[in-house]
Amino acid sequence: MTPKNIQFLILIIVSFLACAQDKNPVNNNHHYEVIVSELNNPWGFTFLPDGSMLINEKDGRIIHFKDNKKTEIANPPDIYLRGQGGLLDIELHPDYKTNGWIYFSYASSTGTGDGGNTAIMRAKLKDYALVDKQVLYKATPNTTRGQHFGSRIVFKDGYLFFTIGERGNRDENPQDLTRDGGKVYRLHDDGRIPEDNPFVNTKNAKTAIWSYGHRNPQGMKINPFTGDIWTHEHGPRGGDEINIIKKGANYGWPIITYGKNYSGTTITDQTEKEGMEQPLHYWDPSIAPSGMAFISSDTYGDWKGSILVGSLKFQYLDLCTLKDGKVVKEQRLLDGLGRVRSVEQGPDGYIYVGIENLGIVKLIRGQKNEN
Repeated sequence: MTPKNIQFLILIIVSFLACAQDKNPVNNNHHYEVIVSELNNPWGFTFLPDGSMLINEKDGRIIHFKDNKKTEIANPPDIYLRGQGGLLDIELHPDYKTNGWIYFSYASSTGTGDGGNTAIMRAKLKDYALVDKQVLYKATPNTTRGQHFGSRIVFKDGYLFFTIGERGNRDENPQDLTRDGGKVYRLHDDGRIPEDNPFVNTKNAKTAIWSYGHRNPQGMKINPFTGDIWTHEHGPRGGDEINIIKKGANYGWPIITYGKNYSGTTITDQTEKEGMEQPLHYWDPSIAPSGMAFISSDTYGDWKGSILVGSLKFQYLDLCTLKDGKVVKEQRLLDGLGRVRSVEQGPDGYIYVGIENLGIVKLIRGQKNEN
């Protein structure tokens, strides 16, 4: 092996070791129960009023789970399955009991051009099949790139919010209001553009945009204590972020970031800039966050008020303790169980966690009694 090749190999090893370290301690004062087994990639799931679950498998299947029985839902969205794209998030309308609407985010190949991009659909469930399917938004242009589709869904004050990643095109999409990608969007629940969206009067802007300058937000929840929208998003190597979303705000990607290129080279030497928001928290090294939930029930004692973030890279559930709106402590839960993809607080107050190649587990505080 030549000296040049040896030098290159050492660089790769050092980069890997630096990237692979994680400083968060393991918390062993908990255990879990497998609720839904044998799932591949439960990208999103939600609870129906009767306590049953609807689960999105990334490969395009929607599964209804009730009384330990799994039933596949017919007539799901037509998905573009590539890389990180597929069937993604699922959320019920806040008034679901009255109107029956279910909302989906997914990668779609509809429209012109090869490849696909993120779409939002709503539909109703009847006799284990989706009916009345309506596409509310479809990002453009299509691209064959397989990364950064987003895309989480929440409702706030009757409005539908969702995220779309910058689709691997950081130089054009996130900072350009005339292009989809790298944004948080806001619609009426039927897909109409709200008249008070921040860019409705901006020439050629995508008027559904609520905030911009994002990379790949795969976590979004309403803070039940403040009513704010919180997101987290993937950085490159380092620089995963938690953000509080504000109307019309610019979150900086890729002009400012705490991350680097995967090769270790610099993206930008700026971590802050006037007119761009700072993250509430960032991870370095990256944990590859996906899924997010606030603990608002009394089920977990003094964990109440914390947030939980799934780590795809290090395969644990990150318990983030908050104080005065800041993350002051992190602990690893469900350590090494698998890539944590989705997190929800159930109607019973327990936390449920979707783990790739395992299923959905219920988090239980306290060590398991083996007697």
